[in-house]
Amino acid sequence: MTRVVVTDHAFTDLERERAAAERAGAEFSEHRCRTEAETVEAVAGADVALVNFAPVTAAVLRAMAPGATVVRYGVGVDNVDLDAARAAGVAVANVPDYGSETVADHATACLLALLRKLPRFDRAVREHGWVDPASLAPLPGSRSTTVGLVGTGRIGSAVADRLAPFGFTVLAHDPYADPLALAARGIGAVGFEELLERSHAISLHLPLTGATRHLLDAAAFARLRPGAVLVNTARGGLVDTDALVEALSSGRLGGAALDVTDPEPLPAHSPLRRLPGVLLTPHAAYFSDDSVADLQRLAAEETARALAGEPLRCRVA
Repeated sequence: MTRVVVTDHAFTDLERERAAAERAGAEFSEHRCRTEAETVEAVAGADVALVNFAPVTAAVLRAMAPGATVVRYGVGVDNVDLDAARAAGVAVANVPDYGSETVADHATACLLALLRKLPRFDRAVREHGWVDPASLAPLPGSRSTTVGLVGTGRIGSAVADRLAPFGFTVLAHDPYADPLALAARGIGAVGFEELLERSHAISLHLPLTGATRHLLDAAAFARLRPGAVLVNTARGGLVDTDALVEALSSGRLGGAALDVTDPEPLPAHSPLRRLPGVLLTPHAAYFSDDSVADLQRLAAEETARALAGEPLRCRVA
């Protein structure tokens, strides 16, 4: 019998996914997989696997039915071995467009909070009762502030749109973007090193690949404008955690808003939990009632296409 499996999820229910399976006459099951062994067991013989963060390795892919499909809840597919999927004849699809606006809202809120030094003001008031605002200077206004975006896809572009009314200067590094198209939106296209050197704040909006892992390493942090801040709502592996801690501890980096970390969840002993100027959220940038509903709907629709043998809407492998 045809099988649809949800390996792991963080949703209230799976009614959309279950309904898509039932309409196709497929068996449906849900799991809470975290390890490779658990995932192999869950997907054995499955025709469609809907996956959140479970590791989809070569062993997992080989356990699936011939011609199976993996649907990744979300944009990134770094937990799926795409080369192994191609070798196993397993199709892989993602859901790239369900929560772009919500992630952009979250990233922009983080940028504004860090640039206004809200985490530091909050900590100072809690610890000292009151403080002179000048004690946290410098604090430039938005018209004197440059924000650098690394990546200008759906989310990066939406962040730029949200920043525009504040009067920030917005720079971007994106080797795949048309500089003239960016300029038409008021965004200056620059090289990565120039972006590091000129920006008061940097926001990451790019996938995690072999080429982008630890894009922000010790050398990159050394090029930063002193006191700059960092927002990461993309993937924790884009940043070298040890280098990040050192940059924050030394004051080279003035603050960081981290929705994603490496490793994730953030260990209890991590210095990032204690350093001032650090704003932490639990991989929640995607989350809103609207975005989660869209994510499940689009994933269920992709499942239905896979079960019907129709072309996938967002196939990545």
